[in-house]
Amino acid sequence: MAEKFNRATFTRSFLRHITRIKAPDEMLAEAKEQGLEKSLGVWDLIILGVGAIIGSGIFAVVGIAAAGSVDGSSAGAGPALVISMIIAAIACIFSALCYSEFATMIPVAGGAYTYTFATLGEFAAWMVGWVLMLEYAIGFIAVACAWSNHFIQLLSGFEKVLPPWLAHPPVWLTNDVFSVGKMLADNPSLDVPRFLGIPVCINLPAILIVLLITAILVKGTKDSAKMAGIMVVIKMAVIALFIIGGAFFVTPDNWHPFAPNGISGIWSAAFLIFFAYIGFDALATAAEECKNPQKDLPIGIIGSLLITTVVYVLVALVLTGMQNTSGPVPLEFLKAPMAYCMTKTGQSWAVYASYFISIGSLAGLTSVLLVLEMAATRILFAMSRDHFISKKFQKIDPKFKTPALLTWTVGILAVIGILTLNLDVAAELCNYGTFTSFIIVCVAVLILRHTDPERPRPFKVPFSPVTPALGIICCGGLMVYKSMQAGSSALLFPVWLGVGAIIYLLYGFIKNRDNENKIHKELVSGQKD
Repeated sequence: MAEKFNRATFTRSFLRHITRIKAPDEMLAEAKEQGLEKSLGVWDLIILGVGAIIGSGIFAVVGIAAAGSVDGSSAGAGPALVISMIIAAIACIFSALCYSEFATMIPVAGGAYTYTFATLGEFAAWMVGWVLMLEYAIGFIAVACAWSNHFIQLLSGFEKVLPPWLAHPPVWLTNDVFSVGKMLADNPSLDVPRFLGIPVCINLPAILIVLLITAILVKGTKDSAKMAGIMVVIKMAVIALFIIGGAFFVTPDNWHPFAPNGISGIWSAAFLIFFAYIGFDALATAAEECKNPQKDLPIGIIGSLLITTVVYVLVALVLTGMQNTSGPVPLEFLKAPMAYCMTKTGQSWAVYASYFISIGSLAGLTSVLLVLEMAATRILFAMSRDHFISKKFQKIDPKFKTPALLTWTVGILAVIGILTLNLDVAAELCNYGTFTSFIIVCVAVLILRHTDPERPRPFKVPFSPVTPALGIICCGGLMVYKSMQAGSSALLFPVWLGVGAIIYLLYGFIKNRDNENKIHKELVSGQKD
């Protein structure tokens, strides 16, 4: 017999509603009925994982992690950067194992959002989905602008070949309004068009790459994986060029002292490098599109982390062997360490190698963009199923078998974000989204082990509950460390959470109760007939 119909209200059974758990079997049934096309194999997943992880971090952040920041806010690890990289990888592997267990047990779109709904309930799931938009959607915008910066830097290297307007385009066509505002403060005579006294700025390269990535994703996940594969081959070839070519110019004396700033430098660098590993979690959002998720997803998630760790350690050894990082270093090393080290060798071929490194950096960022937008759309697709956003976004394109409307919506919103957001603050907020999702997934594994111990688990986190607990401790500690640093992001993250809670109460809660009422009426009507 159907339950008695109750009108949607905030006062009746409120706690029961917001903690309503969606059973994994229900999720699997929905995915089977209206799921996405299964097109990804194990190598596709590894390529997407490596494509998501190896981005601007290894091409830029590694210099600061080794030598320290210009303002002295973070100490460098020196040659002990290899230890920092291993520590960061271990911190990630705890969460990666937890993601693997869930992804094989509930292989549907949504990632951490879906796992939270299965363990902590409706409100927690919405909040995790809201937080994940920081990591993926806003992260997508920030990476697009970083791609634009690298692209403009690459063009400037061909100033003797390209026309001046292309080698050095106007700043108002390649930057957001906040960046141009800082430039105007330093140089008020800068030529920038204005409308009603407000600078008119359009980051054209960032907008164009967003639209291109969106069009590729609409055509299909398999095509996107092929595109990511091309980008991964390019950037791995570039990194191999640096490791092999740079090895001939390593000076062992540069590895002494091994840890010039002691344990504090190692931990500070580990915190910075941690963000160069982020991206493997995006694979879980594509679980529904895997041909054999129970077997392939753990291999894809953990395999991409292991490959990345080996690559990072080799780069760190060569980089710190070519440049002494125990004392002051040139600013160029902090901005583009690999390209700088190749250029300073004085070899004619090394100058061309530095150009290839810039191209590899662009390829790395392009593959990151593909995975970030794909992850954002899959989470929103899952949230649409659960009535948190319009059901129109569930529509699958009949030709390409992808959520085309949702993908274009995310792309257009990203363009708007490029035009309006302060990307420095947005990028910092992404870190909190990542930490939160990692912690929640570790907690969710512990909960489901208790509430549903008999459910088949094709992959089980080893040494549970120790492994999930270590994941919580590592990510929680890094999150506290980040919040203790000066910056507005530590204050804005609670504001983001508050806005998300208000949206849930005013929209998501009511929409879900209305849907429950609709189902109840249909059940009652069917019983009467």
